[in-house]
Amino acid sequence: VQLQASGGGLVQAGGSLKLSCAASGRAVSSYDMAWFRRSPGKEREFVAAIRWIGDNTRYADSVKGRFLISRDNARITTYLQMNSLKPEDTAVYYCAAGWFSATESDYNYWGQGTLVTVSS
Repeated sequence: VQLQASGGGLVQAGGSLKLSCAASGRAVSSYDMAWFRRSPGKEREFVAAIRWIGDNTRYADSVKGRFLISRDNARITTYLQMNSLKPEDTAVYYCAAGWFSATESDYNYWGQGTLVTVSS
């Protein structure tokens, strides 16, 4: 499974961005998907996850109500709609494929990351 994240950029606080993660490879549509992020000087942390079937979702408390994770009908592309962005959301965002969880080790495949910078 290969994952390609895109959509990062520079945005002002209060603005929005939508990240995309395009997946390819065997049985890619049967994996649960997630977004993690690593802020400068911090460990990588969970952001959001979505099940491959049923579309159940879960979010980190820090983004709940502001971010929305979704997938296209073919379950090939996963999105992260980020609204009301804050400077503390500045990070490299990674998409991952694995099992519905907030734990890094439950995800087998990782994208290369896309940088989101939120200016105050």
